[in-house]
Amino acid sequence: MGKIREGKKLSTEDVLVLYLGTIVGDLKEIRADIARLDNRIDESNKRIDEVVKSLSARIDETNRRIDETNKRIDELARSLSAKIDETNKRIDVVQATLLEIQKLLIELVKTRQ
Repeated sequence: MGKIREGKKLSTEDVLVLYLGTIVGDLKEIRADIARLDNRIDESNKRIDEVVKSLSARIDETNRRIDETNKRIDELARSLSAKIDETNKRIDVVQATLLEIQKLLIELVKTRQ
């Protein structure tokens, strides 16, 4: 730097040293920028991980609720099916009784004639 202040001509080595000095300064800034960006990326990754964890927990809870609802639906379907079967049996009994009554009425009408 002394040669520059004195106005002397710089050798190739001097120019190279000056150039390397500016490059080193730039590299320090670039490294600082990279470190800052790395920190921001790490923070973003942490936030993404938290969101994924939260969403996974919500999906698991939703799946659990769906499973419970499906179980209740299956139980209700079994219960209704059993009630329908019981109702069908009662209808069969009533029909059989009605047929017997009809036969008795027909015999009663024949015997009165």
